[in-house]
Amino acid sequence: MLAHQKQEITALFQAALAPVLAGTSVTANVVLERPRDPSHGDVACNIAMQLAKQLKMNPRELATQIVAALLANPAGQGLVASADIAGPGFINLRVTDAAKQAVVNSVLEQGAAFGQSAAGAGKQVIIEFVSANPTGPLHVGHGRQAALGDALSSLFGAQGYQVTREFYYNDAGVQIQTLANSVQARARGFKPGDAEWPESAYNGDYIAEIATDFLAKKTVSASDGQPATASGDVDDIDSIRAFAVTYLRNEQDMDLQAFGVKFDNYYLESSLYADGKVNSAVETLVKAGKTYEQEGALWLRTTDYGDDKDRVMRKSDGSYTYFVPDVAYHIVKFQRGFIQAINVQGSDHHGTIARVRAGLQAVDLGVPQGYPDYVLHKMVTVMKDGEEVKISKRAGSYVTVRDLIEWSGGGDIAKGRDAVRFFLISRKADTEFVFDVDVALKTSDENPVYYVQYAHARICRMLEQWGGDVASLAGVDLAPLTAPSEATLLATLAAYPDMLARAQAELGPHQVAFYLRELAANLHSFYFAERVLVDDEALKLARLALMVATRQVLRNGLALIGVSAPNKM
Repeated sequence: MLAHQKQEITALFQAALAPVLAGTSVTANVVLERPRDPSHGDVACNIAMQLAKQLKMNPRELATQIVAALLANPAGQGLVASADIAGPGFINLRVTDAAKQAVVNSVLEQGAAFGQSAAGAGKQVIIEFVSANPTGPLHVGHGRQAALGDALSSLFGAQGYQVTREFYYNDAGVQIQTLANSVQARARGFKPGDAEWPESAYNGDYIAEIATDFLAKKTVSASDGQPATASGDVDDIDSIRAFAVTYLRNEQDMDLQAFGVKFDNYYLESSLYADGKVNSAVETLVKAGKTYEQEGALWLRTTDYGDDKDRVMRKSDGSYTYFVPDVAYHIVKFQRGFIQAINVQGSDHHGTIARVRAGLQAVDLGVPQGYPDYVLHKMVTVMKDGEEVKISKRAGSYVTVRDLIEWSGGGDIAKGRDAVRFFLISRKADTEFVFDVDVALKTSDENPVYYVQYAHARICRMLEQWGGDVASLAGVDLAPLTAPSEATLLATLAAYPDMLARAQAELGPHQVAFYLRELAANLHSFYFAERVLVDDEALKLARLALMVATRQVLRNGLALIGVSAPNKM
């Protein structure tokens, strides 16, 4: 049901309740729902059961009054076909065929904008995702973040928000020094297994590639940084560190390019130290009286904000624990004007949520409680040829995003990208996910992305067989669309805008994948139940208009999650 139709039905309920509520202090919050069982109607409302106790009335009797007044209201003509009462007082409405069919013209008129909203207009949101340490290629966990974060960003954009996609580079700390030491060992001719090889070193072949290019004094550049030219001196650890970080940032840029993900901004953890943001955050917390010294360390009173214990900020050796720059970074986010910040991270970051939020509350800068929001995802198990794949030769200990894209497309990068993007948002982020490469390669309904894309291609083929002008279908008589499979398609199309709004509000881009599979299933069911290019001209044109609208919504949903909508398959 379309938004304006929901508003009209809500107004009908409110008008029906007005005489009942007159002279009382009772207020009505009318909530309309879509019945799970279509046989129960098109709209369900339990307002009678909500208000009965306050009004001291029998809920079924109250429902009877509401239905009588609603059906008698002239404003409902052409919209509400019938109403009945179920159980103790549920009100079920059926809307007219014309009201159901109206979605087709809405889609044809709005095109790519169908489903979008201005609800978030004027509001800024920053969505941080991937944010990998520049110590190796992106792994499949980063791929899941990329798919989730990019789709979530598009969902917010579709609701009118001004969205900034940000990648936070953890380019400071122990892991970066480990990277430099690993490259230095390779440059000196050592390899994993040698007695001289550092115990904590990274073992992937990419370390050898960096070392070779470092010795060759090559220059590398990352997406937004200064070029780094290798000195070629194996004793110059600073040059090795700078070259290796820039080299891997460039590698990750190429991983993201292959995945079709673009960022608006890159933020370096090292800049928080260089710009004094970390020291400033710590000083603010100390001045606010939210810290204390104990055993040579500086502690933050995170228990004041719901944490299970206080946390060390500065260790006895003078170094900061890893959540301190996170607090500084989120202060910067808030000061940049982002009223909402969302972090898409692995579930191993769960422990940092309470302390980061505690730090933000303790600085007393007006940061709202619960800032930032988190979408935590579980890791991905990759299956190929019936077996779990645990390592990549190049990465040394994990499957990379580019491995997955290449495998899933059978060498076709575009096809692989579509499969990986669709698969990685097809489950809730907090659930385990098994990525089966063999399924991604199938050209059957077992492969969900193929199933959805084929629905789009199937419609394109119908329209090609027709050979007419799609623009001529605007405003055709839709009254012939009364078959059960047509009614199901119409209802699914009308549910698209609400689905987008709900997915954005619940930070659940998986709902888009669920919806697309449902719409594709309904399209395929219609295709096998009815013919489109029939002799009856009026019926043919109405069904063609329905097909064009379905194709448009499939295209809109696929574009939102970064998946192509091919015309032929």
